[in-house]
Order: sequence, then structure tokens, then C-alpha cells
Amino acid sequence: MRKNFGVKPAVYPMPVFIIGTYNEDGSPNAMNAAWGGISEENQISICLDPEHKTAENILSRKAFTVSMATVDQVVACDYVGIVSGNDVKDKMEKSGLHEEKSEFVDAPLFKELPMAVECKMISFDTKTCCLIGEIINICADESILTDGKIDPVKLRPITYDTINKDYYALGEKVGNAFKDGKKLF
Repeated sequence: MRKNFGVKPAVYPMPVFIIGTYNEDGSPNAMNAAWGGISEENQISICLDPEHKTAENILSRKAFTVSMATVDQVVACDYVGIVSGNDVKDKMEKSGLHEEKSEFVDAPLFKELPMAVECKMISFDTKTCCLIGEIINICADESILTDGKIDPVKLRPITYDTINKDYYALGEKVGNAFKDGKKLF
């Protein structure tokens, strides 16, 4: 028997994205956003309230980064989601995240978050809150690579549970994509 929950913003796993932008004075800003994902081969879509400082920065600079939140940085990643850059000017200093400039877009990378998607804004519909970015580059610290590829076990990304409002670590490998299903051919 199934229990019905009605309309809820719940899918599993829900990524936890840290969106990086630069403020008008060139200082870095970050926010936590969980409603998003890949929407095309070279595009990412994120639901972003236009009232956020991050939205203002993206509209101004036309660029942003999307870092994967990690187990090791769960406190900092949660902090940048509950504190607004509109209200707390030293938000990034308090978060403990340190910025370095992206080579590809006018937005910051965060040294403590080892994987990021570097994006240029394609569109931002303030009525639907839908931000679409063109993926210009994906970068990853060598510490999370195995055989030259991003290793999710080393990355240790977290996911967001919208029903219970909790974070979870990504689990173990359980299969091989585009291979295991062939057993049924």
C-alpha cells in the first residue's frame, strides 16, 4: 500500500548545489540551492528566487559556478543557505569558504569544495524562478580523482531530503549504468 503526500518538491536524491557569484564590489558570494539539475548536455537548470543576492549577481555578471556540497563542508554549505548576502556582509568570511577566480567565467570557485560546474547565464525567468546556465567547464581537484575521473566516493557529495529537511551522504555503488540492464536482453 502506498501513502499519498500530495504536491511536494521531493525527489531522491536532491542535489545540494553551492552557487558562487561575485558581488558588485568584486567580493565572493555563495548560496545553497537544492532544486536543480542537468537539463541538456551542456546546460544546468536551477530554481532560484529572484530576491536572493545571488540572483542579482547573476543578472549583473551573467556568470556563476555550481559546486557540489560535501560531507566535509556540510556546516559551511548549510550556513550559506540560511544567511543572506543581502543581510550579512561578511557571510563568506564566517562560512570559512575561500574563493579563487574561475579561469572560464566571471565567478568564484571555492577551495574547500572540490568539484564545480562553471556556467554562463543563458536565461533567468524571474516569474518562474528558472535559471538556465550554459556549462562552460567542469573542474575537480585532483584529490577526488581516480584514474583521471571524478570519483563520487572521494567527492562525498551530500543530498537534501526535502520531506524531513536533512542532509545525507551519497551512498555506495550498486550497479553499472548502461550495462546491468543488458542482462534482460
